[in-house]
Amino acid sequence: MPVAHYENFPVASLLLPARLRRPVELIYAFARSADDFADEGQQPAAARLAALAGYRDELRRIARGAPPETALFQALAATVAEFRLPLDPFFALLDAFSQDVVKMRYASFAEVLDYCARSANPVGALMLHLFEAATPERLRQSDAICSALQLVNFWQDVENDFARGRIYLPVDDMARFGVTERDIAEGHCTDAWRRLIVFQIERTRAMLESGAPLARALPGRIGLELRMIVQGGLRILEKLERAGGDAFRRRPVLRGPDWALMSWRALRM
Repeated sequence: MPVAHYENFPVASLLLPARLRRPVELIYAFARSADDFADEGQQPAAARLAALAGYRDELRRIARGAPPETALFQALAATVAEFRLPLDPFFALLDAFSQDVVKMRYASFAEVLDYCARSANPVGALMLHLFEAATPERLRQSDAICSALQLVNFWQDVENDFARGRIYLPVDDMARFGVTERDIAEGHCTDAWRRLIVFQIERTRAMLESGAPLARALPGRIGLELRMIVQGGLRILEKLERAGGDAFRRRPVLRGPDWALMSWRALRM
């Protein structure tokens, strides 16, 4: 599992059954490396889009039963065949990462959720297929969890995203609360900013909690893994709220005591 990127939530942890760790690692490697193409600021947009198009070509080879050309996709093809994974979620992820190259502002929360439906929800869907638990209701709950976790990252990483030229806060919400792009650029944690972030925290928490029954429904270590992930998202929101929404100077991260608290809460869910 790559460790170069900070992660809030456990990925392919020891809580997963051993037979699923490698497939989860491959899905993560696909998503992480494709996301890196979108975020590679030293490359022009055309080069980044071309790299993502190369990933689509590899997926199409898998779809038609042709051998992929790279080691990652050769391993991924074997996993797709063994676990009968759908390819649509992989294509959806690439669509989202391609969008990151060209779209820098989101007019409304609906636009943000549309992005989340392709940038985050496909990972949850793939996990459910791996666990052989992909019922319509569970997929709906997974979508709620995954979209909420994506939103958690957005509110946590406003400053980092702005450095890449992106703002995921909906433009209409910013206008409603009287927050400007200059506030983000200069790290202004005004009363208006705090109200905006508290509003986002509250609806993100509600979304995360609406999907939480999935974490209680899945059995054994898989369920415990997901409960830890849900608790991780809730803990980041809690810390951001306590910081008054100031992710500029008090960006919330999970540390040792947080993991202990999350474990205790996960066992009590």
